[in-house]
Amino acid sequence: MNQTNNNRPSNDKSAFNSNNNFDKSFRVNEQIDARKVRLIDQEGKMIGIIDTHEAIKLAQSSNLDLVEVSPNVDPPVCKIANFGKMRYEIQKKASDAKKKQKVVETKEVKMSFNIGKADCELKIRQTEKFVAKGNKVRLSIRMKGREISHIEIARAMMSEIIEKASIFAKVESNPKLEGMQIVVIFVKK
Repeated sequence: MNQTNNNRPSNDKSAFNSNNNFDKSFRVNEQIDARKVRLIDQEGKMIGIIDTHEAIKLAQSSNLDLVEVSPNVDPPVCKIANFGKMRYEIQKKASDAKKKQKVVETKEVKMSFNIGKADCELKIRQTEKFVAKGNKVRLSIRMKGREISHIEIARAMMSEIIEKASIFAKVESNPKLEGMQIVVIFVKK
């Protein structure tokens, strides 16, 4: 016998949860618990304040749903609409907004305590390119072993780098000691 287990959870939990949360944000037809509602018809015209049962009957006579669009006012505002179509359009708008959203990346530039002058300039130019693209840059100066005892040299080196980078970037978080390294974060001016 080949039986399927209907109690098994769905593999796509994110899609399930997003639809479930969406359905909970709107009350439809019999879920509306107010006695009277301010009704808007399918063309967007204000009908007025009527009994909830009458509004549901009006919606069902048009083969549509009564959807509560503004529950926090007294009486709540409800609209006669196709709930499935309304849900699809709202999810599509949210998806489009998510696609257009720009994600700021944090790039990391690492340098050693005893880096050469030319290499340090190269790292500063690298930082400038990252910042110009709109990314945050986490610049760190690492110290190894006994170099930690000469932290004042690393702090002087970091302040020199900040001064050079102030032309193209501003400091988001001041230099701080994190373990065996000094870290600063740059962002676009």
